[in-house]
Amino acid sequence: MYDLVIKNVRLVSPTNPEVRNCDIAITDEKIAAIEDTISADQAKSIYDGKSYLAFPGLVDAHMHTGIYSHLSEDAITESKAAAMGGVTTSINYMRTGQYYLNKTGKYADFYPEVLAISDGKFHVDYAYHLAPIRYEHRDEIEMLIEKFGVTSFKIFMFYGSHGLHGKASKGSQNEFLMTPEGEHYDIAHFEFIMRSVQQAIEKNPDKSDEISLSLHCETAEIMRAYTEIVEREGTLSGLRAYSASRPPHSEGLAIFIASYLAHETACKNINLLHLSSQKAVDAALMMEQCFPHVNFKKEVTIGHLLLDVDSPAAGHAKVNPPIRDRENVEYLWSKLLEGKLDWVVSDHACCSAEFKLDNKNPDNIFLAKSGFGGTEYLLSGLHTEGTKRGMTLQHMAQLVCHNPATRYGLRSKGDIAVGYDADIVLYDPNDSFVVRAAESESAQGYTPFEGMELSGKVKSTFLRGQLIFENGKTIGESKGKYLKRPY
Repeated sequence: MYDLVIKNVRLVSPTNPEVRNCDIAITDEKIAAIEDTISADQAKSIYDGKSYLAFPGLVDAHMHTGIYSHLSEDAITESKAAAMGGVTTSINYMRTGQYYLNKTGKYADFYPEVLAISDGKFHVDYAYHLAPIRYEHRDEIEMLIEKFGVTSFKIFMFYGSHGLHGKASKGSQNEFLMTPEGEHYDIAHFEFIMRSVQQAIEKNPDKSDEISLSLHCETAEIMRAYTEIVEREGTLSGLRAYSASRPPHSEGLAIFIASYLAHETACKNINLLHLSSQKAVDAALMMEQCFPHVNFKKEVTIGHLLLDVDSPAAGHAKVNPPIRDRENVEYLWSKLLEGKLDWVVSDHACCSAEFKLDNKNPDNIFLAKSGFGGTEYLLSGLHTEGTKRGMTLQHMAQLVCHNPATRYGLRSKGDIAVGYDADIVLYDPNDSFVVRAAESESAQGYTPFEGMELSGKVKSTFLRGQLIFENGKTIGESKGKYLKRPY
């Protein structure tokens, strides 16, 4: 007897271009069989798939849970939003310093607290990327891999002399990052992080392809200078002003620096995060040609694919790197369709309405907080715009399921196949809806996607064979578990 059989679905596989009509059997949280027809009397329970598309559970590989609200609250509400969007695995960025837990110290002490707070809160399975901020964190990378199954790490390249939301005053970065006197968050620190990551790769040959370093590529000095120019001239406002203050060549230059450091340190697995512009993508493609021995992966967000600087969302769409003009948006799509970009994520960072804009000067983009949510619209947004441009369902499944799962050591996620976790999304491509923040499970209270009509809607989400989302609502208690990677 199977625990559950989901009948009458059209299976979308990242490894097969054909959409297959079939039934899916589940036992002990795993996919046990995929057949054209499985008799109902072979199952303890039956679920009618109504001929919906069956996608693998999405892997949203870039979320910031706990950045603006306490982790104990954010983990609940934002994982509900994830389930709403068909996400069954959330990989969250976490670091010491201000925001998040507002604490510093060794990860040996800090990370167990993160895990303790997270336990029992997430409605989807979850993991964490960690950022080495202090010098001592570089020496903890191997411990984090071995003890906690953290196989992915991050560098925020602009933090050295630029704030999270805009320009920073001299000396403020040590306070912001809570680093000891005399330590510098700079290119030299980034080099030694890469050396530590590569040492860990060499010492763990069984998981060498799944240990990686991700970089937020923007150049603080360029951003500082252009922010001063934009503010002094005063001719631009809103999203156009913010994009001009953090220009695309700032991304490109940072990618050049990061890539050469990867070459210098022989750090072989590099992820270039949330590329937002033609100059950023072109720089990444050039670096692939220059350094073919480095395994570069390139990420783009659903926000940068759906929004542009003329969005009515204005300050609510402030994010780093900035939303760009329509020409850059279409360039991202062209390279995505060519297979030059590897996965799509939400970069979900729930910043509630009361904190997002400055109360006294809500139209000043430089005073708004950076980041916004969107995990609940990841699949529908990609499907809506991707279908218009001829993207196949298989390609979509690669971008939001298989590719991030493979890179980040989630060996039982990202596909619908026998032996994999029974993470399944039933999706109706013929149902359309208008995005309304009021209908989201997120605690954000607004969305920059408000009013967009999306074609295709998640109907049901199964996490390891358990129904966690149906009819617009998350169901039951939180069932997400921590994924020690490789998982």
